[in-house]
Formats: sequence, C-alpha cells, structure tokens
Amino acid sequence: MDRIDRQIIAALQRDGRQRLADLSATVGLSPTPLARRIARLESTGVITGYAARVDQEKLGLPLNAFVFVELEHHTREAITALETRLKRFDEVMECYLMTGTRDVLIRVVAADLAAFDRFLEDGLMQTPGIRAMRSSFALRTMIRRDALPER
Repeated sequence: MDRIDRQIIAALQRDGRQRLADLSATVGLSPTPLARRIARLESTGVITGYAARVDQEKLGLPLNAFVFVELEHHTREAITALETRLKRFDEVMECYLMTGTRDVLIRVVAADLAAFDRFLEDGLMQTPGIRAMRSSFALRTMIRRDALPER
C-alpha cells in the first residue's frame, strides 16, 4: 500500500458513495487506474465492503448494552462454538475476544429493556459454555467513528 492507496481509503471512508470522477480528482489519478486500485484493494480484502450508516434510534433500537462473558472452558473449540452461536443473534452487533478476567465483550442493541431481557433469557442464557455474564448499559454515545485513522 502506498500513499495513493491510503488517500483512496481515507476518501472512501469519508464518502463511500462518491462518483469515481470526484474520487479521481481528490487523489490525482485518472478513473481507469483508480478503478484498478480500488478493485485491488477490494480483492485483497483491504476494503471489506460498503454499507449505509443508519441511526439506530430512528430504527427503534435505542438501547446499547455491553455484555461481558466468562467462559467455562478456554479452548479453541469453546471459543469457536460461542462465536458460531453469537452470529445467529441479530441483536449482537460486535463481539470481541478479550484479555483479562472477562473473556468476551458483546455489544447488543435492543428496542428496550424488555427486548434485552428476552435476548438474555431466550438467547444468551441458553448458550452452552458460558460461566457468567455481566451487563452494562450505555447512557449515551460520546464518540463514534466509522473511519479508521490515517497512518
């Protein structure tokens, strides 16, 4: 990756819907080599996709909960099984394998506390391999970035 690739990525993170001609002017490449670079960034997995950013509150999902999970077993199989199970829950927006005393951190969205409770009781609490869970609720989002920093 060179300076131009990084400029392309930065510009697409700011506006993934911009026209190729506009992006071409921004990074100083003609459209054909620019299109080739974008295709290469996509095929090598640097650019993993394109999506619309949406307001979760306007979609009726204002609640953000963070669930810390402790596993019964710390084997590759146990972690893979949990990951496979969590992918089935639409409410799970992010999931991280962690260091420290908590093994997994999950961000869950829900319409309200009752919906979160249903997710816990009918979903997460029915998942084998979990020793303990602790939940925290976000009061508000203070910072949210979608674009990675430039290096």
